[in-house]
Amino acid sequence: MTEAINRRSEAIIKFLLRTGTASIEELLAVAGSSAPSIRRDLARLEGRGLVRRTHGGAELVEPLLYEPFRYDSSFLAREQRHAPDKRRIGLAAAELVQPGETIGLTAGTTTTHIGRSLRHRSKIQVVTNAINIGMELCNQPGIRTYVTGGVVPWAWSFSLTSSATLAFLDDVYMDKVFLSVTGFDAERGATTLETDEAMVYRKMVQRSKQVIVAADSSKIGKVSPAFICPISSVQVFITDTGATSEALAPFERQGIRIIRA
Repeated sequence: MTEAINRRSEAIIKFLLRTGTASIEELLAVAGSSAPSIRRDLARLEGRGLVRRTHGGAELVEPLLYEPFRYDSSFLAREQRHAPDKRRIGLAAAELVQPGETIGLTAGTTTTHIGRSLRHRSKIQVVTNAINIGMELCNQPGIRTYVTGGVVPWAWSFSLTSSATLAFLDDVYMDKVFLSVTGFDAERGATTLETDEAMVYRKMVQRSKQVIVAADSSKIGKVSPAFICPISSVQVFITDTGATSEALAPFERQGIRIIRA
């Protein structure tokens, strides 16, 4: 494909990741070119399973991997909590990923949005302990996906843990790891709910050049039972615009780059 087609496709996907649906007129405004060219772009993206053409426009293809979970109230609550914020955080995180990099994505709803924001990209390697992220990326030819293996520790979980997971991570190095956390506190660091998960996340931190916490503002100042890593291990924190300057100041004072999406 030409560079112009790639630029238009990128603009189309980014817009749909923010909005979910769009008309041809809206896509013309963000991607330029002509209506016939946009329709051809949409046909190519539909062939890759990324969008679905509609009458007068297109919609983002939502993965159909969660059918057994759709009527589970606890799963639905996790998926829907702060969903717009997580979508924007996912887009901002994806912007940090460069071609040729190997990145890590821990299990979690926020990191799932990061994975979705990368589906149209190429020349990227992804290491994840999340079954659902692996499934969402596995049919994209431009992304090589490594799933750690391990044991699903509890019902309705996509997260793999165990000694096998840790052993897999001993054999990889990553340029960046994106952490999904349930608590991020300036004194007590990054935390999550389960000790087994925290061990896997901590190993991913140890095997990565750069550590990026991706969490909505409701996680700031919270401390969960399982410790992942101290603040000193984190270089970037991506959160939403609901995070106040006062809440973020302690992280900035420790040299962490803040991105508000």
